[in-house]
Amino acid sequence: MWVELIQEVRVAQMGVQILFGFLLTVVFTSKYDDLSGTDQTIYLVTVVLGACATGVLIGPVSLHRLVSGRQIKPQAVTWAARMTLLGLVLLLATTCASLLLILRVATGDGYVPYLVAGVVFWYLLWWFGLPMWVRYRYTTR
Repeated sequence: MWVELIQEVRVAQMGVQILFGFLLTVVFTSKYDDLSGTDQTIYLVTVVLGACATGVLIGPVSLHRLVSGRQIKPQAVTWAARMTLLGLVLLLATTCASLLLILRVATGDGYVPYLVAGVVFWYLLWWFGLPMWVRYRYTTR
């Protein structure tokens, strides 16, 4: 299970690292100074979420390195799986907060929160809803 988990983490790590890298550059653009106080707050929250997601998604690698050879692989897999799930939740929050900021800046329209809520639902459906349904539907009792 460890090998499968690490492969899953690699996919999520790549996405969160690219997103986080782009987020870090925004503050150094001239457009940042033009953002409203609310948009700057959304940006700061988004960066912190991205930093937290990056940290927890890299965590399983560090966990493996520090406990390797200690005969506790089942516990390490359990904790790494928990960290990965938390990382996915934080990645979801980071992505949606980024979308909220981008759409607010790009359009300024009142429909943006509804659009972002729709995207949140979409992610929840595919990242958590379907997997939980498959788990329930096909797990032997």
